Amino acid sequence: MSKDFQIKRSAIHGKGLFATRSFVPGELIGVYEGEVTSVNGRYVLWVAQEDGTELGIKGRNALRFVNHSTTPNCAFNCEELSAIAPIQPGQELTCHYGEEWA
Repeated sequence: MSKDFQIKRSAIHGKGLFATRSFVPGELIGVYEGEVTSVNGRYVLWVAQEDGTELGIKGRNALRFVNHSTTPNCAFNCEELSAIAPIQPGQELTCHYGEEWA
């Protein structure tokens, strides 16, 4: 696991991912890694492909613990998670899961 974040209990839901250092907007936090799947489920990240289809990735690394927020501090662009707001050490990493989660 990266030294840039750690998994801890989250006030949002279950476990969360927390920064151990500062991140600036636009900075790459990490890459979502796991097995390709066509079945939705826990820890599956759906990534839009150039042909309009979606590829499911069943998360196996720490990024699977990024929780949802309507005021996120990071976002996925395909499999890459980047900061979209300043993030301080100890702050939970959050992203917006999509409109159905609003």
